[in-house]
Amino acid sequence: MNNARPQLKLKPLKRRRRPAISEPTRDKLLDVAGRIFADRGYRAATIREICIAARANVAAVNYHFGDKLGLYTMVVQQSMQAAELEGIRSALDQLAPPEDILRAVIRARLNSICRRDRPDWHFRILVHELAQPTPALRRLISKIGRPLFQRLLELIGGMIGLPPDDDKTRFCAFSVMGQILVFVLANPLLEAVWPDLKMTPEQLDRIAYHIADFSLSYIRQFRSNPSAHSANGTTPATPSRASK
Repeated sequence: MNNARPQLKLKPLKRRRRPAISEPTRDKLLDVAGRIFADRGYRAATIREICIAARANVAAVNYHFGDKLGLYTMVVQQSMQAAELEGIRSALDQLAPPEDILRAVIRARLNSICRRDRPDWHFRILVHELAQPTPALRRLISKIGRPLFQRLLELIGGMIGLPPDDDKTRFCAFSVMGQILVFVLANPLLEAVWPDLKMTPEQLDRIAYHIADFSLSYIRQFRSNPSAHSANGTTPATPSRASK
């Protein structure tokens, strides 16, 4: 007679999975954090006040973003996306004459002003970053902005017959960017000195053409007579006429 007791088969224990925090919570945190960071800046804003305003647990920030800097980096990335970077990339990718490509790049960047579906905090975040840069901006510029800027340098360098890393090429690129950023980031100043200026799509077309015409005028002049510029990129002074 077999007295062996039957072996009980133990069912494997099922681990209880931690319930995932919903995506709406993540989106809510980004929206609330964007407004608070835009109002107070990265350093003054706290995770606690962001979570209270979003009606979320502090753990939600750690779950989705790791920490405060991770949340802020994602907010700044959204702001950079609002700058129509994909439109700029598409403009640079097109097969067209260089002057047409430059015009398309300028128009694509100005398009961000007309994006009424974008909250205004996207632009105020960038203003804060210009005043007090954080590691988030440097990280995203290196990852997203620098490759586009390099392509702009190659485009302009080819137009003026100089390498992309030449000082003159960089000056020209920064001059184009500076004209655009006045309209993108300095709206309060523009409204104060030009109250009738309305950023309609038609007006933005006019602005884009003006910036392009203004920039191309110099580029053509430099290309047609590069010897008029000295080695350090300055234009020699015109000799004064001898008095009779």
